[in-house]
Amino acid sequence: MKSQLLLLSLIISLAGLAQEKSNDLNNVLRINVLSPGIEFEMPLSEKSTLAANTGIGIQGSYLHLDYTNSGITYYIAPFLDVTYKKLYNRESRLSKNKNLDYNSGNYWGIRLLTNFKEVESHNVLRKDKTSFALGPTWGIQRAYGKMHLMFDIGSVYYFDTKGNNGFFPVMLQLNLGFNIKKWDR
Repeated sequence: MKSQLLLLSLIISLAGLAQEKSNDLNNVLRINVLSPGIEFEMPLSEKSTLAANTGIGIQGSYLHLDYTNSGITYYIAPFLDVTYKKLYNRESRLSKNKNLDYNSGNYWGIRLLTNFKEVESHNVLRKDKTSFALGPTWGIQRAYGKMHLMFDIGSVYYFDTKGNNGFFPVMLQLNLGFNIKKWDR
């Protein structure tokens, strides 16, 4: 009888621990709808992740990397977007019983966006088929069930493989998508 009570107590304790919210970061696979792509985010430490997003998206022109005509300028091109994220408010979110699913939280980080040869363009002739934008960023990401929302803002230094470069003071990113899968590290 004692062993059965001990076993029952152990099972109840473990069930309670499993119900507890965890501050741990997860590996996450998601599909983004704006700038359609597939993103994989993986933890690097207890408070940081590395996200790699690849797809095809609409990009604006950069002053020193493109020849442009007047009017609206854009091009559609494949991209690779890699971001280091240092999530800084997860303990606060946990203490307020807010959602931590799919690595939800506020972050600061470093972003490297690589754009490849355009598929389509409007009033833009690029000087090189590959360009880069690198800079610090601040952002938020939230999960609403399986829905994913991410917004970040930062300045960038942009350049291409031919040596053209410049600085852009404000770069915005907005992603909406679906969290497909998460798993522990």
